[in-house]
Amino acid sequence: MKKVDLKGLNAEQLSQQLTEEKQRLQKMKFAHAITPIENPRRITEVRKVIARLSTEIAAR
Repeated sequence: MKKVDLKGLNAEQLSQQLTEEKQRLQKMKFAHAITPIENPRRITEVRKVIARLSTEIAAR
């Protein structure tokens, strides 16, 4: 999710997307703790998406 994509969303959609991404990150971390996931960089990518969403929410 790029910054351009975030500009088109309203505040409610941003907060909903943030919640979904946080849940996704939690599930990925849990799965990685049990058995290593194939590509651990995906965890980093999800964290960056969460940071982008949080920044956009704070900017509004």
